[in-house]
Amino acid sequence: MKLRKTLLSASVAVSSILGTAAAWAETEIQFWHAFTGRLGELVAEQVTTFNGSQSDYKVVAAHKGNYSETLNAGIAAFRASEQPHILMVFEVGTATMMAAQGAIKPVYEVMSEAGASFDPSAYIGSVKGYYTTTDGKMLSLPYNSSTPVLWVNRDKLRDAGIDPDTDLSTWNKVGDVLGKLKEAGVSCPMTTAWQSWIHLENFSAYHNVPFATKDNGFAGVDTELALNGPLQVQHIQAMGDWAKDGKFIYAGRRNEGGANFRAGECALFTESSAGYAGIKSEAQFEFAVRPLPYWEGAEGAPQNTIIGGASLWVMEGHESDEYKGVADFLNFLSSTDIQAKWHQNTGYLPITASAGDKTKADGFYEANPGTDIAVIQMTANEPTANSKGLRLGSFDQIRGIIDEELEAVWSGEKTAQAALDSAKERGDRLLRRFEQANQ
Repeated sequence: MKLRKTLLSASVAVSSILGTAAAWAETEIQFWHAFTGRLGELVAEQVTTFNGSQSDYKVVAAHKGNYSETLNAGIAAFRASEQPHILMVFEVGTATMMAAQGAIKPVYEVMSEAGASFDPSAYIGSVKGYYTTTDGKMLSLPYNSSTPVLWVNRDKLRDAGIDPDTDLSTWNKVGDVLGKLKEAGVSCPMTTAWQSWIHLENFSAYHNVPFATKDNGFAGVDTELALNGPLQVQHIQAMGDWAKDGKFIYAGRRNEGGANFRAGECALFTESSAGYAGIKSEAQFEFAVRPLPYWEGAEGAPQNTIIGGASLWVMEGHESDEYKGVADFLNFLSSTDIQAKWHQNTGYLPITASAGDKTKADGFYEANPGTDIAVIQMTANEPTANSKGLRLGSFDQIRGIIDEELEAVWSGEKTAQAALDSAKERGDRLLRRFEQANQ
């Protein structure tokens, strides 16, 4: 008995030592992101799944605030030599990250040096093009890519005496419906999230007109804003008139309007396709998703919308064995099963063709009508120089200027022409500073 206890104690001690050694052997990978709520839960699930699938690496995910705050946290951390391995950066930060020489390690280099299998052609063209060089080298990994759509509260339309299947394909028809909703006493006929991204950036691409010169910044940093053209002015003035009449209710610069829509207060809502995760889990009404409307008679419309969301940038300053773990984790996130599940749970685009094919084969689109609209809207036409995307320096600050000018239109303080002219003038000043700093 005494011998048995001794052997048992020795066995426990050896197991403890081996367990500790195994823990020591794990290489830790820091991943900073901007997600909370349901999206934060899904990120945590991905990390847990990866960590449980192997014993060489341990990814530690940390929420660092909203998109702007996460980008700023990454910049500050790099200056203090405390940068994470992987940093989530929203799409408007792409030019800023590209210009941060010595701070980032391009994904194509990470994959090559790690000896990892990596095929850029597997990624959807309209998504990967945003994050690649002109010769097709991927700088950051597309992760959560979305595009704007029109969300519809079918019950709200029905209660107002409007056919919930009514045609909402154009802004002209949307305007007619907003009038009927207002007459029926609906307090919030329409609201929006991300007003600059949807109603100027994507609006421009969808109508095949430039948002900026130099192919929207892809062809050089010596670009100027072109967001004050006739079509953009027409659209923003129409929305300003709707705001004056109580047909469009402005809730905030980010996604504050999402709470109003999910609570059943608003009939129509322009928002990211990724709104699906929150709407599906919270809405107590019948909802539908429709394509983003366009203006009748606008030549070239509808073209294609552009992506929002974020990509994953790898930071410099880490050891080679750590970068092997980064490569493994990025490949895991891009794998067909993981991407298909992410797409189906969130409404974000499937970043690979195989994930989209699997989702269709799974019967997800058939069981959830409208969830394929974002993919169709992005891929229906070959992108043009006006609809490939935006790559502008200081874009986060420029968006702040645009938001401020749009708010002046919604409040009736400025006409659309005056506001967009001012946004161009103020934004161009920032672009010149960015150009001078990166010559």
